[in-house]
Amino acid sequence: MTEKFTTEPRGVDRLRNPWLNRGSAFTEEERDKYGLRGLLPPHVSSKEEQINRLYGIIHQYELPIHKYITLESIHANDESLYFQLIARHVEEFLPIIYTPTVGEACQKFSYIFRYARGLYVTSEDKGRVDDLVANVPNKEVDIIVVTDGQRILGLGDLGANGMGIPIGKLALYTACAGINPQKTLPVCIDVGTNNEALLNDPLYMGLRHKRITGEDYDALIKEFIEAVRKRWPNVIIQFEDFHNSHAYDLLRQWEKKVPCFNDDIQGTAAVAVTGLLSAMRVLKQKLSDQRILFLGAGSAATGIANLIADAMAEEGTPREEACKNIHLFDSKGLVTTKREAEISAEKKPFACDLAPTDSFVEAIKEFKPTAIIGVSAQKDGFSKECIEEMARLNKQPVIFALSNPTSKAECTAEEAYKWSNGTCLFACGSPFGPVEVNGKTFVPRQGNNHYIFPGVGLGSIYARTKEIPNRTLLMAAKRLASLVSDEDLERGSLYPPLSDIRNITAEVGSAVADYLFDQGLATVQRPADMKKAIKEFMWDPMHPHFVVGQ
Repeated sequence: MTEKFTTEPRGVDRLRNPWLNRGSAFTEEERDKYGLRGLLPPHVSSKEEQINRLYGIIHQYELPIHKYITLESIHANDESLYFQLIARHVEEFLPIIYTPTVGEACQKFSYIFRYARGLYVTSEDKGRVDDLVANVPNKEVDIIVVTDGQRILGLGDLGANGMGIPIGKLALYTACAGINPQKTLPVCIDVGTNNEALLNDPLYMGLRHKRITGEDYDALIKEFIEAVRKRWPNVIIQFEDFHNSHAYDLLRQWEKKVPCFNDDIQGTAAVAVTGLLSAMRVLKQKLSDQRILFLGAGSAATGIANLIADAMAEEGTPREEACKNIHLFDSKGLVTTKREAEISAEKKPFACDLAPTDSFVEAIKEFKPTAIIGVSAQKDGFSKECIEEMARLNKQPVIFALSNPTSKAECTAEEAYKWSNGTCLFACGSPFGPVEVNGKTFVPRQGNNHYIFPGVGLGSIYARTKEIPNRTLLMAAKRLASLVSDEDLERGSLYPPLSDIRNITAEVGSAVADYLFDQGLATVQRPADMKKAIKEFMWDPMHPHFVVGQ
């Protein structure tokens, strides 16, 4: 999608435009109108026929990565059909177009690249980012997802290969939140990579030098943000998979200047708090009564910890006291006030006075948490001994293994349920199937950001907000938790079913928009019925309305 269309495309130009192509579904009248007669097989297919045909093609492949590649070919050929297919089989295809398969797609991005999508801004483009932004064919852009590829999921520095993440996230924005795909833009900021394997890979498609940092890095990000805001003054910017060394700094620098949020810090926090709020319904306890220990202390962990402290404060616990019930365990061990090395500003509020230890199970024995949350990308981080100790300490321990992809999960659902003898309240960052223990079947659900960020973006876009305060994410978490049914909880599910994701996202989006209006941050008129207005605002792939050109 690199051309600017100034006249209505006809013939093969229309067939090659994913925004306008309808393939074999073009009617007889449309085939005459657009000069397509003879360029397509004579049968006019219904959308149902197209969906069934493609569904059959995808199921010829066994490996998820092959299904991903096939889906992306559809995405590049006919966007409305792609999203109709996703919407029809959302629970089946979300793990294909996003986690966990997107992790493998990013690792292999330079090998499976077929179709240009989105915007690449490199450190070699400093001083001319305006020109790059002008090349983007989208007349309007409501939402940008941008990464610099330095910390992709739990896979590390993937450089330009990280573009798979913004592409996947924005597919979810359309599938879940009904954001018109023409008004989305994936962006990769390529400043090099420190991944030696990529630098030595002859097929790697990014810049072949070490990452630039410091003032040059900051200047490029600034030039990019100013360029996209100049062209699209209302655009929302979602920061994605930036390394800890940049993630908080970028958020602090821009959160009061432009409407933006960091999904790894804030979206992950909201979905984790949702799971905890659901668990509290099962335990019949307050969040402020819990003791929570994190395995991992990066941007995800500290983001979750801060939002938990905010939620505890809403229940009446002074925030400083709330922080004393939340502790972190990083690569050096338990984060304590006795640590000789300097503790980062993000970790400092959660440093404890306990004895230092580099054993996670010893930290559990010392702190006696009611909940452990894994965001370490450390396979087997929750050992059998850890989970058995949690079950010994708690009648119903809360165990969240939130790292993804699946290969990086702290434990599997089966391990958590079996090692706790079926007593734990479990959530995961990657998909796991049902588990039977002691005659009961548990249905774990992903504590995945796809429950949160599409609704945050949807509500923010609708409100044309000036900014997105952190408390917006707490409002999203509380609304999402309210959608978990008693039947869900009985099955061990702390999140609602993905099959209803568009309605779920509309609910979250309306809660976000209501909060932004309440705070005086919206720049449009408030509707009488927010939920109705949000649902009507959502793009429907069954009735697409595309406007192409400048």
